[in-house]
Order: sequence, then C-alpha cells, then structure tokens
Amino acid sequence: MRHLPKHARPRWRYLAVTVATRGGRVDRDGFQRAVWYAGQNLLGDPGGADADLSVVRFRFGDGHGAAVIRVRRGEVTSGRAAVACVDRVEGTPVGVAVRGVSGTIRACEESYLPAAGGVSSERETRSSGSRASCPVDVQTAGGHVGATEAEISDGVSESTANPDAD
Repeated sequence: MRHLPKHARPRWRYLAVTVATRGGRVDRDGFQRAVWYAGQNLLGDPGGADADLSVVRFRFGDGHGAAVIRVRRGEVTSGRAAVACVDRVEGTPVGVAVRGVSGTIRACEESYLPAAGGVSSERETRSSGSRASCPVDVQTAGGHVGATEAEISDGVSESTANPDAD
C-alpha cells in the first residue's frame, strides 16, 4: 500500500494530560476506554470519530500519572472538553487536567510533563505572592473537589466556598 503524500496526511495535535487518583490503580487500556466513552458521550458518535482521541503515551504510579493523547488538528477544543469529562476509570474516581497542547509528542512531553517522566513530586501554586504548600481534598454533596489552601482561604467568600450552606 502506498503512503499518502504529506499534504494529504491527517494532521495531529497532542494533549499533555495529568491523572491523579486517591489510592486506586489506573492502566492504559482503562484510561483509553474512558477517553473514548467521554468523547462519544460529549461529542456524539460523529464528533468522537472526528476528534479521533487516542492515548499515545501513558505512565502511572503512586496515585499520579501522565498521558499524551492524540487528537486531530481541527478538533483540539472538542478533544480538550472530552478529556475534561473523564471522572472515572474502571470505577476508580480520577482527576484529569489538560496541561497543554503541542504539535509533536516530544515537545508535548518536554514542555508540559516535567522531566518527561510524568508529574513532578512538588508543585508550586502562587496566589497573591504566597506559596501553597499542599493540596486540600474537600468532599461535597456533589462529589470530590481538589483545591489548595490558598484557593480556600484567599478571596473566597463562605457562600462561594459552600453552596449548600443556605
């Protein structure tokens, strides 16, 4: 079979994604299935096929991991939205964050996934010139919410922080 000429080949973009869970284990196949289902549920069958989301690289250990997800060039916004909808992988609750978009796998890993090994052990969050030392897990009636101490104490009113207080 002959190769397509360069101008006729599909163009891809790569999403750098971090994955976090509390105590559960996530494997590549389960994460790929969750991404496909999220794409189908949000975008429908034709939209999911247009985005053509697929996990290219995946690393996971100690509750944190990283993935590189391939998406068609014109469907980056739809792909980001679909990945953001992933909240469970094979029954395990997960937090997923899209860190950035790049044109190559290598640039994606180097720019958005520290040390090309996934997530670094220390994370800095700056708010009003202060440094948040650790994340805070909050359980609400609607589910689990992750935040930093700075986000909870700086500039957030009690009515915003706890919508169920009424």
